[in-house]
Amino acid sequence: MPVSRSTALRYLRRLPLPHQAVLRVIGVDDFALRRRHRYATIITDAETGGRVAVLPDREAATLESWLREHGSGVEVVCRHGSATYAEAVRCALPDAVQVSDRWHLWHNLCAKVLLEVRAHADCWATINPPRPGGVREQTTRERWNKVHDLLGQGVGLLDCSRRLNLALNTVKRYARMPEPQALRIVPAYRPTLVDPYRDHFRERRQADSAVPVTQLLREIQELGYTGSANLLVRYLNQGRAEGDRPVTTPRHASRLLLTDPENLRPKETALLEKIAATCPEMTALTDLVRGFAALLKPAEGNDVKLTGWITTARAVDLPHLRSLTNDLEIERAAVDADLTLPYHNGRTEGVNTRAKRITRQMHGRAGIDLLRHRILLP
Repeated sequence: MPVSRSTALRYLRRLPLPHQAVLRVIGVDDFALRRRHRYATIITDAETGGRVAVLPDREAATLESWLREHGSGVEVVCRHGSATYAEAVRCALPDAVQVSDRWHLWHNLCAKVLLEVRAHADCWATINPPRPGGVREQTTRERWNKVHDLLGQGVGLLDCSRRLNLALNTVKRYARMPEPQALRIVPAYRPTLVDPYRDHFRERRQADSAVPVTQLLREIQELGYTGSANLLVRYLNQGRAEGDRPVTTPRHASRLLLTDPENLRPKETALLEKIAATCPEMTALTDLVRGFAALLKPAEGNDVKLTGWITTARAVDLPHLRSLTNDLEIERAAVDADLTLPYHNGRTEGVNTRAKRITRQMHGRAGIDLLRHRILLP
């Protein structure tokens, strides 16, 4: 049947939307129509994952109006930590139980753990074996000395960055360091075609630290190297020419803390034990992470255990984690419901992902009415 696109869109808009049944548990989440500018709200049946409604924005008044009109039988509302959604549900359905999003709880903990690991880098970095003759370590030490010499003479940070031809943020980072840091943990790397020529790189760089990579490539090709130039560049950028193996960042150390111990390899488990034993704060942080992970499996009594967890976290000198406990107390009722009830926002997140895909397909082509039909129609 030949038909124009305008006619097809007009008939699509005329299709009746599915009848909304009486729901007991709903999920509420937002998605971007235009990132950082315009957002919409999607409402689902949290028990079945069925799509229920799409609201044109994420304002509290809009959600409150919809809940007053369609939420007569709603007993549980699963949502993320938005204060706007919380207020709308509180006004429209004062007797409904609000359940926080479990994924966002864990995500917030991960962010705080990374900050704590970075703050205690001076402690756990002491277990790292030094790499002799490393170009990066030497550069770090030289820059740190230059920055602190200028600061000792009364030179400002901005003037230091101009004199040393460094970015201002780099100068600030060196100024905050009480001494040059060398965060070196030895991870495992697979053998590469460049490994047989590591001694050649060391000898050439000791003789001339500014030798070009292209020159090194020609030299090892004459010695029998058959790999690519990209492999050589990546090998040198990782620092594998100066030491046996490259550096592990604080992000890697935090990943070890946040990974289920059963999923760690023996080498990673041994490294984690060394990191956790470097100072009392790191030991406490490891225990707190595992304790919080255990609470994310809903069970009766988890709300009482959470109270004990918050008390323990506040008793330790971990300021970033303490700020997380303050956020948990603000949303305490919703967090308690999340840790004790079997309801969650997982199915809503799945519908949300599909809605984002449809939004990308329709970018700049139609308004919220057509988007609503495409999301809600089977």
